[in-house]
Amino acid sequence: MSDLPENDQHMPLVSHLTELRTRLLRCVAAVFIIFAGLFAFTQQIYTFVSTPLRQYLPVGATMIATDVSSPFLTPLKLTMMVSLFLAIPVILHQIWGFIAPGLYKHEKRIAVPLLVSSILLFYTGMAFAYYFVFPLIFKFFAAATPAGVEMMTDITSYLDFVMTLFFAFGVAFEIPVAVVLLVWIGVVDVKYLKKIRPYVIIGCFVVGMILTPPDIFSQTLLAVPMWMLFEIGILFGSLVSKRERPDETVDDHNDQPPATQP
Repeated sequence: MSDLPENDQHMPLVSHLTELRTRLLRCVAAVFIIFAGLFAFTQQIYTFVSTPLRQYLPVGATMIATDVSSPFLTPLKLTMMVSLFLAIPVILHQIWGFIAPGLYKHEKRIAVPLLVSSILLFYTGMAFAYYFVFPLIFKFFAAATPAGVEMMTDITSYLDFVMTLFFAFGVAFEIPVAVVLLVWIGVVDVKYLKKIRPYVIIGCFVVGMILTPPDIFSQTLLAVPMWMLFEIGILFGSLVSKRERPDETVDDHNDQPPATQP
């Protein structure tokens, strides 16, 4: 029996568009429901996110707001971004629900672990940035402040800075999933990935140079994890390719037309 999609039926374009609209509305609703629940804690959320910097400010120094509306709008903007990040599982679930009916059974077997791991890796990257990278970076900045200059960071500038790093580390931690997907769909093979390893290492440091502050310390903090995650992706990619070969052999055998009787 061939491996066919479970819902192997044609749907009108209007039905697809209607389902897509419904799932997009669910995603938007999930973000706003989470935002409504967090709205009362906007100040506390910003206080929590700004802790890695405030603990290295000089004695008596504080963060500042250079715009009249910043004390209100900046924590509100942060809360909306936090709501979006927290709604990622719901958003990915809606995307999965939209594309799953058209997938084969063997595709679903690998797609579900990739979906779950992508969510966990994104959150792990953000946690790594907050608990490990931020303290080291802000300690370095505080120590590098010239004499006679008081370190007083604007709250809006700080938010833009940390959200960029949050997103950079969250996406960087998706490298194993990207590598496994490329191997799985046949764009590259594991041997080729091992061959280009030196170029990947250089690319990791280039990306770290672009996405982090202009110091070799913070660049290395992003580049080295990216390289290690690439190696993890090669490891799991080799496991996926080994498992797929027997299935492909069986599928190719099942796809052959039956022999005609003489």
